[in-house]
Amino acid sequence: MNEYISIKSLTDEIKKTADVFIKEFDDVQEADKNLRLDGVDRTPQEIIAYQLGWMNLIRSWDKDELAGIEVITPAPGLKWNKLGALYQGFYDKYSSYSLEQLRIMFISTVNEFTEWVQSFSEDQVFQPGGRKWAASTASNWPIWKWVHINTVAPFKSFRSKIRKWKKIRGV
Repeated sequence: MNEYISIKSLTDEIKKTADVFIKEFDDVQEADKNLRLDGVDRTPQEIIAYQLGWMNLIRSWDKDELAGIEVITPAPGLKWNKLGALYQGFYDKYSSYSLEQLRIMFISTVNEFTEWVQSFSEDQVFQPGGRKWAASTASNWPIWKWVHINTVAPFKSFRSKIRKWKKIRGV
């Protein structure tokens, strides 16, 4: 896992990997956004929806905590070892959008997400206990780890998924 020396280095990496990730969809046709191919576990729409879902979910945890609402991670009624329903909720939420709309939402969400990360102090981001929701699991991760595993890491790993999808599709 990447180690970051500052919030700036973290947000720079988010922006860099997000930009490379979303450009992979430049040559995916709208008619193919829901095309599931053997060997790739998600459609292009699902790949972007997953990213949007996680970024918005993490920010909702923080918003709820600040509003005094008890945060249940990953979501009420869901357990960490049963995330399929969470992912399906992401896919359903974004299913009616065109591929272009999803791309625009992704870029906007990344910008909002990095601004949100920049609103924290260095200690809040890099020390355990920066937020209760971040300490909600036995691992007691600092915020930066939650941010990394739900942005930079999947931006990279899901980039390989869309590249494989395009190769199989002949794009």
